[in-house]
Amino acid sequence: MTDPDETASEPASASTADSGAATTDSSSDGATDADTFRVGIHVTETELRFVVNVPSDIDSGWTDPDAFQRLVERVTWEQLDQRTTLQTVATNAAEGETVFLGTVTLRPDETVVDHTLRVPPLDGA
Repeated sequence: MTDPDETASEPASASTADSGAATTDSSSDGATDADTFRVGIHVTETELRFVVNVPSDIDSGWTDPDAFQRLVERVTWEQLDQRTTLQTVATNAAEGETVFLGTVTLRPDETVVDHTLRVPPLDGA
């Protein structure tokens, strides 16, 4: 189930997320100036790739596509255990499959408004 508008970043097994921390703001009034990104892991024959689905109506405040993709990746691994998540995907997902981990809602100032991230409940069936 690969989305045609997904954007792949670095291979998940070789993450290059920077160390700065994003702030969290769960106020409902702030969501209007934020964008929601769907994130997942795409399985290939040789690697796992971290993918970010970018909304078509993305806020113009995002000026550097690489920067917001790194931010989404960093926020994802701050919320989920990277090793456990990647091991679950590698063990249970088929080659060519994209396993979605949830969404991250961010403002261009790097504020995390919300997320629905979770380790995928794959059972190998």
